[in-house]
Amino acid sequence: MNNRVHQGHCARKRFGQHFLTNQLIIDSIVAAIRPQPKEAIVEIGPGLGALTNPIGSHIDHLIVIELDRDLVARLTNHSLLKDKLTIYHKDVMMVNFFEIAKKAGKPLRVFGNLPYNIATPLIFHLFRYTQVIHDMHFMLQKEVVNRLIAHPNSKTYGRLSIMAQYYCKIIPVLEVPPTSFTPEPKVDSVVVRLIPHSVIPNPVDDVCMLRRITTQAFNQRRKTIRNSLNNLFTPTQLIALGLDISLRAENLSVVQYCQLVNWLINKPII
Repeated sequence: MNNRVHQGHCARKRFGQHFLTNQLIIDSIVAAIRPQPKEAIVEIGPGLGALTNPIGSHIDHLIVIELDRDLVARLTNHSLLKDKLTIYHKDVMMVNFFEIAKKAGKPLRVFGNLPYNIATPLIFHLFRYTQVIHDMHFMLQKEVVNRLIAHPNSKTYGRLSIMAQYYCKIIPVLEVPPTSFTPEPKVDSVVVRLIPHSVIPNPVDDVCMLRRITTQAFNQRRKTIRNSLNNLFTPTQLIALGLDISLRAENLSVVQYCQLVNWLINKPII
């Protein structure tokens, strides 16, 4: 028996498809999301509808984004949901969530069992739209969730940790074993809730510079910040900012990275 086939559909490796089949887990996720009738809810990668069906039963309208044409055809002809669905048949990385929110006329609630092969770049993509997102609930590889919530001075702390915590409050909701899926992934999963800050706690004047500095620092994470950031700051400047120049990328907090950005953006031009 082909363990990649579920409900007559063969899971495609190129789309990173693993279909959720554990009803207890499904019920727990729906309870965590608590969909309400008039909300603007967006599902990324509805697949065979494990979450689409129960979420759809609670609300008046559901927006779904699906790349697999065979799954889009199923959704289009879904006997119970077809009249409730707006379907975007496209790569989610190309979706403009500002436009979706504008059409909906309200903030978006986004959820999905994300393909693990695109989860991290997709999260970075969604950070661009936090102004119009109320919250997000995602099934992610446990390793990715550990990176999202990591604190300084740990091996899992990195650029994803900093950018996620800059934009959002992050709450792990539920651990999900591989046996909950068909086919079974080779990793454990976690459902996580990301709530964009209504007011950014440590705002920067240029978020692109925050991405640049964190990328540069963590691409050379074994170097001290004196060396990894030497094209942006002199040792004297780092010391004046209250930093120990012998620290490495993983030793600096989100607040300290934000301070670096704002100093760099606002420093006097000599």
